[in-house]
Amino acid sequence: MLNFTNYHFHYTLTGDKNQQIILFLHGFTGDSQDFSSVISLLSKNYCYLAVDLPGHGQTRVSGDESCYNMSNTAKALIHLLDELQIDKCLLLGYSMGGRLALYMTLYFPERFEKVVLESASPGLKTEKDRSHRLESDAQTAQNLENSNIKDFILNWYDRPLFKSLKKSPNFDQLVESRLANNPLELAKSLRHMGTGKQPSLWEKLAQNQIPLLLLAGEDDHKFQGINAEIASLCPTATFKIIPNAGHNIHFENVDNFVAVVRQFYD
Repeated sequence: MLNFTNYHFHYTLTGDKNQQIILFLHGFTGDSQDFSSVISLLSKNYCYLAVDLPGHGQTRVSGDESCYNMSNTAKALIHLLDELQIDKCLLLGYSMGGRLALYMTLYFPERFEKVVLESASPGLKTEKDRSHRLESDAQTAQNLENSNIKDFILNWYDRPLFKSLKKSPNFDQLVESRLANNPLELAKSLRHMGTGKQPSLWEKLAQNQIPLLLLAGEDDHKFQGINAEIASLCPTATFKIIPNAGHNIHFENVDNFVAVVRQFYD
C-alpha cells in the first residue's frame, strides 16, 4: 500500500478554482516554473496547477526510491488532486512529464477531460530496448551523482535532441533555472522514471477514449515519428508539428504552442 504522506509536493495554483483547471507536468531537470510563460499567455478562463515532480524543484520524498517510479508518482498526483478537491481537469505534460501524463490518462481516464502531450512517448516496445536504456539511464544517473550540476546540465543539453534549443537566445537562462535541482534527487528520478524503467503503454493506446493532442517540433524528427505512430493507433489523438521548434516546443516557440493548446482546450 502506497503511503501518500511520503510525498510533500511543491506546487503553484494560479487563478479561480471554479474555472477549468490545467495540470502541468514538466520534463526531466525542470520544475513547476517551466510553464510560467505559457500560463501568462493563456487566457484568464483557466486555473493552473503546476507541480514539481519527485526528484525536482522543492518537492520532497521521504519514502524509499519506489516513490519515484511512474506508477506510484501517478497515484500520488491523483491523491494530490483529491486533496485539492479537483475531480476532473485538463492535463499537459512535456517529455518525461508527457510520458507520465499519458500513463495517468490511460490508468485514470475518469480524471481528465483533454490531454496535451508535448514531445512525449509511450515508452519502449521491447524488453531488449528497455534493458539497454535502463543501463544507459543508470550510467547517466551515476554521472549525475559524481559531477558538478552545471556540467551535467550542459552535457544533457548537448545531445542532438536539443540542438535547436541551444540556439535560443534564452538558453543560458534555461540552464540557470535548472541549477537549483539536487543532483542526487535527479538521479533517483532518472533511475525510476527514465524511459528504461517506464512500462510500455503502446498496447493500451487503442483503448483510450480521452481526446489527445500530440505535439512535436519540426526539428525533432525522432518524436515526430513516435507521435505519428501514436496517432495511427489511438482514435482520439490529433497530431500536430509545430514550426520553429525542436524537442522543447513551449520554450522555443511559446506563441505557436499556446495558440494550438488554447484552440484544443477551447
